[in-house]
Amino acid sequence: MTFDIEREVRDLAARRDIGKAIFAYMRGQDRLDRELQRTAFHDDADVDCGLLRGGPDAYTDFAQGFLANLVASQHLVGQVDLDVDVHKGTATGEVYFLAWHRQLIDGRDEDLIMAGRYVDEYEYRDGRWAISRRRELIDWARTDPASDAILQEMTAIHLSGRKGKDFSQTRDWASGTSGR
Repeated sequence: MTFDIEREVRDLAARRDIGKAIFAYMRGQDRLDRELQRTAFHDDADVDCGLLRGGPDAYTDFAQGFLANLVASQHLVGQVDLDVDVHKGTATGEVYFLAWHRQLIDGRDEDLIMAGRYVDEYEYRDGRWAISRRRELIDWARTDPASDAILQEMTAIHLSGRKGKDFSQTRDWASGTSGR
């Protein structure tokens, strides 16, 4: 068996670029950055989240609309299992996620927590890897009354992931209080 260094480098680069697409999707959701979330997909991608199946524009608009109505959200990527064929320019993957959504229900903060997986197909086209097919599977979900009120008083450390006001977006180093 011979070691093909060029193939290994191409495989590693593909995994890096697919990872960037996965992370752009998640960050775009949390920061309500439609353009960033949309970069995760090829223009003709097929996306099925159970509540909606459509192209990347319809799906991104749907997700951004849902998330815009929340107080805050955070999506975490878990294990990512990729099978990459660099010669064909295709890959398949399963991406685990955990999502927290702060909702205001009847004047009270509630937390919707969901865990699931994205079953994806990726393609390398026009010099970039992106999602060509995605199916979202929710493995479990729960809603609980918010129990982090003490953090609201700790404004020096608690930012709550609020969209458009988050320090990661404003980068207001001078005040150190941006995002609260």
